[in-house]
Amino acid sequence: MDIWSRSKRSAVMGRIRSRDTKPELLLRSLLHRSGLRYSLRRRDLPGRPDIVLPKYRAVVFVHGCFWHRHKGCPVATTPKTRRAFWLAKFRANVLRDRRNGRALRRQGWKVSVVWECEVLRDPHAALRHLLDEMGVKPPARYADLPGRKLLLKVAEESLQWNLAQKGPASGGRGPGRGLVR
Repeated sequence: MDIWSRSKRSAVMGRIRSRDTKPELLLRSLLHRSGLRYSLRRRDLPGRPDIVLPKYRAVVFVHGCFWHRHKGCPVATTPKTRRAFWLAKFRANVLRDRRNGRALRRQGWKVSVVWECEVLRDPHAALRHLLDEMGVKPPARYADLPGRKLLLKVAEESLQWNLAQKGPASGGRGPGRGLVR
């Protein structure tokens, strides 16, 4: 049994962000501080990748462990209520992720997935792993990157600023964005 009413649960789930999440902002900040330039959510690519590095013909998906079922992660739990609904939802997410990855690889893109828990736990290690996957040598500026605590603070401030810009009327999510991920 859920501890909240249907309307409260709906409001809570509706506030879950699908873009500009803290892990995504952290990774984008590290990439930019490393001198790597990227674009965001290109509509012309399958799955609208979170980060696109055109120079390296690489795309990055920053996946939430819960929504995209990170194997072995304690965050990837299954709710006890409406279990059949959630299992179908998660299965559809995973199948869509695979389909989009295959389509991108067929188009000649390198596809990388970075999990939210990896970025939050050790942003620098996540960046190193990403650069290795893309076959990119770490730029000279890489050694001067700020520590994890400062990066988390910067990401949190950026997140708060983004929410303030979108205004309270939209719940901080902007028009047309809801639970669908």
